[in-house]
Amino acid sequence: MHKELSIIELDDERIELLPARETLFFNNNWANVWASNSSVAFNVASFHSSAHSAALQSVWVSQH
Repeated sequence: MHKELSIIELDDERIELLPARETLFFNNNWANVWASNSSVAFNVASFHSSAHSAALQSVWVSQH
């Protein structure tokens, strides 16, 4: 359900600026991300055939 915000609620909202890109450039933190998507489908080509499918999605993240 969508709720409309009042002026008072909007006044209570705050933002925070991110550091400049130059500051982030020399940061030694990094992360490796591996993602895998695979899917298999079988369909028997005959009268009253049925199709079966399986899908798998994996994501691995390591941060140093």
